[in-house]
Amino acid sequence: MRVALGLKARTGRAIAVAIGGAPLEVVERAQMRLLPEGAFAPYHVAEALPADARQASVDRDIAAARRLAETGIRDVVDRLRNAGHEVCSFGVLTGGDMPPWSTDEIVAVHVRMHQAEGKLFRDVLIAGARACGFEPATLREKTAHDDAATLLRLEASELESRLSSLGKRAGAPWGKDQKEATLAAMVALAQA
Repeated sequence: MRVALGLKARTGRAIAVAIGGAPLEVVERAQMRLLPEGAFAPYHVAEALPADARQASVDRDIAAARRLAETGIRDVVDRLRNAGHEVCSFGVLTGGDMPPWSTDEIVAVHVRMHQAEGKLFRDVLIAGARACGFEPATLREKTAHDDAATLLRLEASELESRLSSLGKRAGAPWGKDQKEATLAAMVALAQA
């Protein structure tokens, strides 16, 4: 079966949902690590460090997140292929742009740390998909439901009904993260 994989970033991890078939079904759900065991939010860690050590710490965490994203994505793709599926596309939830702040400017304002970490984890998912040979479709997280409905040419209520139906058939867990990753996968599958 042709499947699409949708990815939603969280702090230090990502939610992955693969869908395919007609009618659509959830083929796989997974959670991928984006930070090594015991690691914490990179800019929050950097805030507590001396100024001359901050950038190196953030750079190490970004490099680790990139490696883990690529490995996690490859593992999901391999599992899907080994189960006989053809992974045809990826969708990734994204956020807004951010000014080109330095690490010191980011750690100076708490809300900037959250913004920078969100961007970091979303960016490594896009980079991981590309490293695995896919150009992901993107869907803005804040407007994901409305944008997906428009792109899929569905009324918002019909899209919500389809998400609910998928969730009932898939079973728990089926929360906001899984639904949003599924929206990204639905858009990617439609664009494939």
